[in-house]
Amino acid sequence: MSLRFLPNLLCIFRILLVYPTAHGILQGHYSTVLALFALAAFTDGLDGFLAKRFGWATELGKHLDPAADKLLMVSTFVCMSVAGLVPWWLTALVLLRDVVIVLGAITYRAIFGPLHGNPTVPSKFNTLCQVAFCLAVISRAAYGWPGESLIVAAGALVFVTTSVSGLDYVMTYTRRASAAARARRAAAG
Repeated sequence: MSLRFLPNLLCIFRILLVYPTAHGILQGHYSTVLALFALAAFTDGLDGFLAKRFGWATELGKHLDPAADKLLMVSTFVCMSVAGLVPWWLTALVLLRDVVIVLGAITYRAIFGPLHGNPTVPSKFNTLCQVAFCLAVISRAAYGWPGESLIVAAGALVFVTTSVSGLDYVMTYTRRASAAARARRAAAG
């Protein structure tokens, strides 16, 4: 029996965790949210590991994984802002980065065709910082730990890594589009 479906199943499970996580934040059930968010973060790492380690990556998984990540992170940031745990400007920056990435990918696909690539190093580091920040904020709301200074420092790190990652994606899409346009002109000429 093949377990190739397991990474996709973990992505679907993570998508199913979005509603209870968001609802829990809005209801102030922070200890439950901490467990749900930690479980979601674990499944994100596990599905990626399984897909790469055992060659279980699929076309569906290439779409499910980033969709699950974006749904979870966006809903968590928005709900934390609604609950007064995170400033709206930071949530807006996280949303803006994701919008830039999605619109860049859609535009590239419409003009040049499929966009083949993996998340960049700045993007992976940004995701790690965002997850750690969310865990810290929720932990502080649930248990009063970590302290405010650590939350502020983590928020500043999220601000910097989100900005750098967004700019990195813009530069990456621009370079790829420029190379694709040159290749088209060379093929036509």
